[in-house]
Amino acid sequence: MQQAPSHEDGGLLKRSLSSVFSLMGLQLGSRILTFILNQALFRLASPQAYGTAAIQFELILSTILFLSREGVRNALLRAWPRDTSVHGQASNPSNGRTPALTNLSILPIILGLPVSLATTVVYGTLASIDASRQPYFHVALSTYALAALSELCSEPMHNQAMGEVRTGVRVRAEGLGITCKTLVTYLVLLYDSTRPDPGDFALVAFALGQLAYSAIVFLSYVYQMGYPTFWPTRLVTRSSSDATTSISKIYLIASQYVDVSILHLSLTMTGQSLVKHILTEGDKIILSWWSPLEDQGGYAIAVNYGSLVARIVFQPLEEICRVYFSRILYPSATEAKFKSTVAQPTKRSLVQASEMLLSLVSIQLSCSVLVIGFASVYLPIFLHLLLPSRYLSTSAPQVLAAWVWYIPVLAINGVLEAFFSSIATPQDLRRQSRWLIGFSIVFILSAIGFYASGFGDVSLVYANIINLSARIIYAAQYASTFFKKNKTAHSWTTSMPAWHFLLAAALSYLAISMTNIHDQAVVLVQTGGRGAVLSTTVISHLAQGVGLGLCCVVTWWITSGRYLMKRVQVKTD
Repeated sequence: MQQAPSHEDGGLLKRSLSSVFSLMGLQLGSRILTFILNQALFRLASPQAYGTAAIQFELILSTILFLSREGVRNALLRAWPRDTSVHGQASNPSNGRTPALTNLSILPIILGLPVSLATTVVYGTLASIDASRQPYFHVALSTYALAALSELCSEPMHNQAMGEVRTGVRVRAEGLGITCKTLVTYLVLLYDSTRPDPGDFALVAFALGQLAYSAIVFLSYVYQMGYPTFWPTRLVTRSSSDATTSISKIYLIASQYVDVSILHLSLTMTGQSLVKHILTEGDKIILSWWSPLEDQGGYAIAVNYGSLVARIVFQPLEEICRVYFSRILYPSATEAKFKSTVAQPTKRSLVQASEMLLSLVSIQLSCSVLVIGFASVYLPIFLHLLLPSRYLSTSAPQVLAAWVWYIPVLAINGVLEAFFSSIATPQDLRRQSRWLIGFSIVFILSAIGFYASGFGDVSLVYANIINLSARIIYAAQYASTFFKKNKTAHSWTTSMPAWHFLLAAALSYLAISMTNIHDQAVVLVQTGGRGAVLSTTVISHLAQGVGLGLCCVVTWWITSGRYLMKRVQVKTD
């Protein structure tokens, strides 16, 4: 068994941590700016228009992008050459492997054409009368499809940047894109509000904003990395094994341009993406069919706010975990050729991966305790600060309250599934796909049951919690089996928060929720609106929460946090 050099492990860890903070900085900076603009945007767009754009059109966009690129992205993360410097430049560009990977990066664009056409036609045919009767509905729908195709054109550059761990390239591209998207949407809505018939350009505003995002991201990538090659390069030499193991003529032709084993893995992951996409976007699918447009708008704005923590912290962490675990566990995956078995990782890499996974889950569990304890208490106060008055009568307040419980489940599932997708073989992926079909049935039955019980749109959040909990159990069991098979110690009990921290969090919750000042602050905000937020009572209540929250964080650091940091450093230095 080949032992990886320790300095490479440490360098990868440092680059991965740097990437996490860069992506978090991107999300934080862009979300602060877009949060400010969204406050005005929500007041310019009606709940009906916002529901159509944020639920139905976003579902179309995510369907095209997810089915076209997700499998290729995950496969390329594993296949990209490991011999890259800190700055991401390949130290051995003549290994002949990069052209095959570059060719494969073009596949999402090819897949995107039929997927976008089919998705747009099907949705345009099945859209409700209330949605399709809105002004310029079909123009906006076509613009969203064009935006999806434009975004897919950035895939060759995106995959190269992620494969070389050049996160700064992506940070700048997507940060600028998100800012321009929100700004364009706001300006068009602002212009629309000054017209004699305001509201006609609402859907067009969101569509143009999405198109601006795609264009800016592409141009930013081109500026930083050079213009990509959209025409595949014919490989000079291919091994005979590739040709003999390719059963169909399609694989025989493909072997002249790509590594067919990586192509097979990409197609396997793409097929699995269909089931995973249904689970991920199941709430939007059900909502599009069952809820009126106004409630869709309320649900969308609630999800927009509720997912802020997920997008700022959890999404970057999940993406970098996928890169990190792929590279640390299988540095010899090139030789393994992605067949049914994979290269054996080193003992050092296994221990490092186990410690990192347990530490991440431990941190997320502790953060989840704080989110549930403090957010559930202060949400009634912030509702009147965040939501426009016409959204308070929709399902938004109830959905936001449910999201407090959904965020922790979303976070833990993200890291565990990132680990799974980094190491799973094609057989593992097919097995998970069968389980995902079962999970989708559980999701649908749960949603129907909650709806029948009168929970309304909150049913979708609760059904998602049940669905993700099942997926967490599956991914955690897979990780345990993986480390046990590789004779590496791995115990989930070590990731549980310390009892000192749990006690501090419980006492803090009781202190801020069962006092007169809490009840007075809630009543003041409900009767006085936003102006009451600056009252002495409300500010005192908020200050109390901040102080107790800091005490909980200090308790966590003393009892767990500093030891987690030392444990990871010892294993990787």
